[in-house]
Amino acid sequence: MVSRKSHPKSRNGCANCKKRRIKCDEVRPRCSNCEKHSISCDFSSHTPKSASTSSPQDHRHRNSDAKSLPSMQGSSTDHSPTLLQSQQSLFDGPGSQLPPLQMPELELLHHFITETCYTLSDRPESHELWRITVPQVAFQHDFLMRGILAISALHLSCLRPDKQAYWGHVAAKQQDAALSCFRKIMTNMDESNCDAFLALSSLIVVYGFESPKSSDSLGMFNYKGQDSDEWLPLIRGVNSIIMSVWPWIKNGRLNGLLHDHVQELPRTELPDVLSEQLSHLETMCDSASGGLEAVNAYKDALTSLRVSFVRMNNRPPYECEVSIAFLWPVMIPQDYITMLNEKRPEALIILAHYCVILHHLDDYWWMRGWAMHIIENIHRELDKDWLYFIQWPTNVISVDQKILTNGTLQNPISGNSVSNDFNTAIDSSLSIPNEQLKAEKDRSRPPI
Repeated sequence: MVSRKSHPKSRNGCANCKKRRIKCDEVRPRCSNCEKHSISCDFSSHTPKSASTSSPQDHRHRNSDAKSLPSMQGSSTDHSPTLLQSQQSLFDGPGSQLPPLQMPELELLHHFITETCYTLSDRPESHELWRITVPQVAFQHDFLMRGILAISALHLSCLRPDKQAYWGHVAAKQQDAALSCFRKIMTNMDESNCDAFLALSSLIVVYGFESPKSSDSLGMFNYKGQDSDEWLPLIRGVNSIIMSVWPWIKNGRLNGLLHDHVQELPRTELPDVLSEQLSHLETMCDSASGGLEAVNAYKDALTSLRVSFVRMNNRPPYECEVSIAFLWPVMIPQDYITMLNEKRPEALIILAHYCVILHHLDDYWWMRGWAMHIIENIHRELDKDWLYFIQWPTNVISVDQKILTNGTLQNPISGNSVSNDFNTAIDSSLSIPNEQLKAEKDRSRPPI
């Protein structure tokens, strides 16, 4: 007689059946009792499923699980075939495994939505668009997602000096990939992708400004045949792209990132000291060399500069200061840019006064130091007889003052013993001819 203890079935029976003192039929991969009570069976943990033993119900479960996952493919035009194939094969066949997580990319995306998104604008509404909506759009457009990763890596390279080279390299690789895809499809802009184009265009500007400021250039053209930081044509080029799809953008998901500047100019007066500076520049333009064409170009640039000062000095809360600061580069005439390329003194002096507006953005990590960078290079280009005309903008920037209100210096930096009045704020490092100073004092008007 064979004892129950030594019986093969009782020795190999399911543990759940043993606990309940129920006879186990030992059907695999799950015995009938466990199947009936919808509980796990220890047979399933020891017996691997194969294609030949899988039940139709198992296949239905797998297909249902796969369909319930969110789509990661986006638009077919934005993703490579390799990526699509790898996504489609994730759940093919039994025992399929997910590919390894791309931790650097996940870290970059996390950093963008928790840190970088707050550094691209001063408006809370824009913060939410960059934090939530732009990444949502990027999941449908590969080039925008790579642009996001590039800016996030660039931000990390500034925040983590010990890994600056590493994150800088990652940023460059992601930016190259974003631009490569962007160039291929930018001729096919339409309502379906205009939001992605707007977001990437803005990120391209940010990336361009954060480039190293090591060249002896003015940041707008090649200097002695060498590459430079061409921020002026960059802003104008991006604006052209945006305007080409403006009817779609203004009704799109990201229309809150931009403001239509075609509106009535605020009826306010500029601080006296600033108004006088601009009046002096008008007098300078009237006697400029180059004929009537040059004079008109200078005056058009100066008119645009006055508009920008008025908007910055009377900025409503719904307008972004970055948008206002970049208004002047898109308003100036092409003839004026041509004269900047020729480094004519009058053109450079007007640009130096624009740097007072650009300096408002110095708190942004990607704009830090740009106003001073341009001013310093203007100093190198001008003969000493012309330096007198850029004393005022140089001084305003050198003492780190950003807001023009009633002609006073706001937010003075500790340690700078400078008068609160622009009229008397003179940078002692500048060499000013005594004859010019005496002449100005005799006329009882503030120096430029």
